[in-house]
Amino acid sequence: MSGHSKWSTIKHKKAAQDAKRGKVFTKLIKEITVAARLGGGDPAANPRLRAAIDAAKAQNMPKNNIERAVKKGTGELEGVSYEEVTYEGYGPGGVAVLVETITDNRQRTVADVRHIFAKRGGNMGEPGSVAWIFEKKGLIIIDKAKVDEDTLMDVALDAGAEDIEDNGSEWEIETRPENLDAVKEAINSAGIEILSAEVSMVPSNTVAITEEKQAEQLMKLMNALEENDDVQNVYANFDIPDEVLEKVAS
Repeated sequence: MSGHSKWSTIKHKKAAQDAKRGKVFTKLIKEITVAARLGGGDPAANPRLRAAIDAAKAQNMPKNNIERAVKKGTGELEGVSYEEVTYEGYGPGGVAVLVETITDNRQRTVADVRHIFAKRGGNMGEPGSVAWIFEKKGLIIIDKAKVDEDTLMDVALDAGAEDIEDNGSEWEIETRPENLDAVKEAINSAGIEILSAEVSMVPSNTVAITEEKQAEQLMKLMNALEENDDVQNVYANFDIPDEVLEKVAS
């Protein structure tokens, strides 16, 4: 399985723990605020905002927190001025890493991200150095124990999915970003449980990481980036065997 889907699954499993610390709320509030600012405060007309609100509800964020974040984005309430900045770099083994941030202080954020790369065996790259490897896609992850392939294919492909891959213990469904909601709704309507559904940056090629030490370094880099308050999403093109990942991701 390639890095984008494995990392999505790892993050999903960590979500409950992260929610207890409040970190996930901070990031979701930023995303809701920026989405509302860019596309308006009506979720029905703003797919990005709708996805952010759905994610917030999945983490049991109070309704008033969501509404306040939307109003800050639309300007109805005074709030911090955020900007989106993407950074690129390389992790251990030459793995391409894409880091999406939402920040109110670009200088602080770039210094933090550069420090994390350097401390964890990676390095920052120039703009455009790795972005070309990634393509924006809708990505849905489903536990293989929840549905058989034929049933899932009938539901997902009919709803507009582009591809379904067998990735060990999960099914990975790719869609065009604009088709994600329709495919997700069709799967939900069929009574199939979804592990995660998001617009993601999917790599066109992967780098094999088979050494346990190198894999551990890479996971530490990914986790350190994710832990930063300004970082919203981290994508990478690693391909780590399941048995190695099990040892280092716990």
